[in-house]
Amino acid sequence: MKQNENKFFNKNYIAYVHSFDPPTKHFKNCLRAFLVGGLICTIGQFLRYILEDAFGLSGDELSGAVSVILIFLGTLLTGFGVYDRIGRNAGAGSIVPITGFANSVASPAIEFKTEGMVYGMAAKMFIVAGPIIVFGVFAGTLVGIIYLFL
Repeated sequence: MKQNENKFFNKNYIAYVHSFDPPTKHFKNCLRAFLVGGLICTIGQFLRYILEDAFGLSGDELSGAVSVILIFLGTLLTGFGVYDRIGRNAGAGSIVPITGFANSVASPAIEFKTEGMVYGMAAKMFIVAGPIIVFGVFAGTLVGIIYLFL
């Protein structure tokens, strides 16, 4: 009887808490994420065309140059506080591209710079991006091993 009583109170409490939640606007959030993510990718493609035509870059050099420029722009906008405002409005659209990765490395470094160069910036820089890097390397290695045996 005690367990049924707990389920009843849990359901009532959950309903009470949800009564204070504002309704989520899924379509609007998805549209914003799509538009901002698409805009970032369009900027990357524009940079690709410019570097290809102006400097004659191709292949890995071109891909590397575009990636470096986008990482630089993401870090620069994070430093000026602009990328955080973009992220508040765009959600996942600003996180998924490579600029979001640059933001996830630069934000903790800026936040903890008052603790010093080593214990602040260097130690906290990968607090958000570190697990992503570790998981990415692990998943890439696992896929590579599977691919090797196929």
